[in-house]
Amino acid sequence: MAHQRHSVSRGMLFPVMSDSVCIDRLFTEEYKVFASTWNMGGIPPPEDLNLEEWLDTGDGSYDIYVLGFQEIVPLSAGNVLRTENPSICTKWHRLIRSALNEKASASGAPLLPQEQQQQKQRIYPVGREKAAGEFQCIASKQMVGIMISVWARRTLLKFIHHPSVSCVGCGLMGCLGNKGSVSVRFLLHGTSFCFVCCHLASGGKEGDEILRNRGVSQIMLKTKFPAGPSMDLPTSILSHDRVIWLGDLNYRISLPELETRSLVERHEWRSLHENDQLRVELSEGGVFHGWHEGTIEFAPTYKYSHGSDEYYGSDNGGNRKKKRAPAWCDRILWHGKAIKQNLYERGEMRHSDHRPVRATFTIRTDVTNSTKASKNLIFSSARCETRENWSVVGNGN
Repeated sequence: MAHQRHSVSRGMLFPVMSDSVCIDRLFTEEYKVFASTWNMGGIPPPEDLNLEEWLDTGDGSYDIYVLGFQEIVPLSAGNVLRTENPSICTKWHRLIRSALNEKASASGAPLLPQEQQQQKQRIYPVGREKAAGEFQCIASKQMVGIMISVWARRTLLKFIHHPSVSCVGCGLMGCLGNKGSVSVRFLLHGTSFCFVCCHLASGGKEGDEILRNRGVSQIMLKTKFPAGPSMDLPTSILSHDRVIWLGDLNYRISLPELETRSLVERHEWRSLHENDQLRVELSEGGVFHGWHEGTIEFAPTYKYSHGSDEYYGSDNGGNRKKKRAPAWCDRILWHGKAIKQNLYERGEMRHSDHRPVRATFTIRTDVTNSTKASKNLIFSSARCETRENWSVVGNGN
């Protein structure tokens, strides 16, 4: 196991389950969390896409995987009005499952009937799944092109409870799902987690960052989770103990295009950082007041020519009608205490016009000496039934 135990003896935990017993905290557990974001540019993944290297599955050091995607389908008018595409979600689910559980799933066999039913439900029972594999998907949700998929090590499942998802559309007409967020929350032991996957407004013109700020504010305001039977669970993003926000935030570099390209070619990251719109928001306490981001020591992740290591428009013969200066559009932020970032880097996969970004964290959780699993949280995964109502909260989709 990757997590470690630390003795403590302070504080009280609020009750988080209707039949739970929560008394003085005795220790904390450390867990390793892998988070990734990738804008697919509307291109479906190839059948032979191998995610094992990107997910760093070799040494088995992670306990939880949080995988966010944007534009998993083209953002056409038809797709914007159709919030879900089960076939593309099933394809991504199979690829992720195969990478995380390589020995059990490398054959790429079709989903079993119960898995197909789970795919329709879009949130997975945390329980005793009969299928082989070290990792199990505990939540997966799509809204138009945005998708989040959260997986946990099987040995953690008995400690995970009260998962739910919330969708916020803030795209066309201020409510459609071509832009917005899909969020997942759950409690691990006595600590609440929230993961937000977003796709904010695009555009490199002066003032477009205001639209992105507005999108963040809308997501913060409209993302709501159920308070639970005892009405004591966190219901908003910032009321959770540990929060990770990832996605195509679309913030740009506030410099002329040619100057930006020149600085990128010379790897002058500091000059680019000083003019990065999201860095300004973080440093000046704007919409992301109190949030943190690791040091960026990699090249901008957008916009590349498809299948190339060249930025779009960098070749003299290229299409210059739509200028796209390089930018760090794809980011991972966090909020809360007891979160340590260990890695922040980009990948070099050429599948889309964005490069993926990943971060790894060590996160501490509070554990009590007698937190027993509620009987209401026992599931029959074969029938996909639960005795507690799973909540899929939608806003604007």
